[in-house]
Amino acid sequence: MDLSLSSEQRQLVDAFSAMYARLATTERVRAAEPSGFDPELWRALIEAGVVEMAVCEASGGLGATNVDLALVAEQHGRAIAPAPLVETQVAACLLAECGDPGATVLRAVLNGEQIVTFAPRPSRDGRIALVPAGAIAGAAVALVDDMLIVAPIGKGVRTVENLGSMPLADIVLRDDFLVLAEGERAQGLHSAALDRWLMLTSLALVGIAARAVEIGADYAKQRHAFGTPIGSFQAVSHPLADSATAVDGARLLAYKAACAFVDEPGRASELAAMAFVFAYETARDATRHSLHIHGGYGFGMEQDIQLYYRRARGWAMVYAEPSAVLDRVADMRYGAVAG
Repeated sequence: MDLSLSSEQRQLVDAFSAMYARLATTERVRAAEPSGFDPELWRALIEAGVVEMAVCEASGGLGATNVDLALVAEQHGRAIAPAPLVETQVAACLLAECGDPGATVLRAVLNGEQIVTFAPRPSRDGRIALVPAGAIAGAAVALVDDMLIVAPIGKGVRTVENLGSMPLADIVLRDDFLVLAEGERAQGLHSAALDRWLMLTSLALVGIAARAVEIGADYAKQRHAFGTPIGSFQAVSHPLADSATAVDGARLLAYKAACAFVDEPGRASELAAMAFVFAYETARDATRHSLHIHGGYGFGMEQDIQLYYRRARGWAMVYAEPSAVLDRVADMRYGAVAG
């Protein structure tokens, strides 16, 4: 698989890398805690067309490919940017696929008038749990029983404190929601949106892992013990090398999943789930290795690595334990288990 970028893709990466370098520094990431939302960064992303990118031209968007979205998601993860990129892109794409029922909401989203997020977890007992960006969004696209709906988020929303400093919230359903689809179509649309969410989140986790390796390597060059850089010690260098190799593998699988939505649609669900789990495990291990290379300093809140360590775990757990995500791979290969 050729991962070399075209000139247009390189310009896309460079543009968003520069934006994040300017507006999503680690100082700004810290300043956005604990809410995990920087309004200025979000306005800049909206003006750059990140939500429009995810929507086809026929519905008023820019019609970017999944690979284009993936390239931006990786830069988003490298910056651990405090803005609801992935969930709003998935929600906007889903609204466009639903057609007329969601057209009015989609226009508000594309105009920057409202933040609409995507709830990866189906509702239970009248409540949608751990909705990403639920604490700052005006509505969420969610699966409720056999209906795909746009659920308004009222003042009674319960913000959920979390390790990753994300604007998570539990939403209590009201009776003023908008129905987008019902039955098997609703189930299918939500499942496809979940595949896209898993794929894009996997690229964000790849970005976290790659940056964590860089942070660890930089520290290993600077810190000396016994008169030599600690990076010369095998106990330090080998885990970093393992993580760097894993990052390359996770990136390859994640971009293969991004391409599969067009090239291998029958495998998109399977590959998205596999990419998500591999990227999570890679980010988990890379941030752990890098943090421990820092020694006791790594656990201090003034060190940047702890920002990545916490988000690598928090971002992945919004949907489910990775073992549960692997159930989607098994379902695609062998069929869903009855009950």
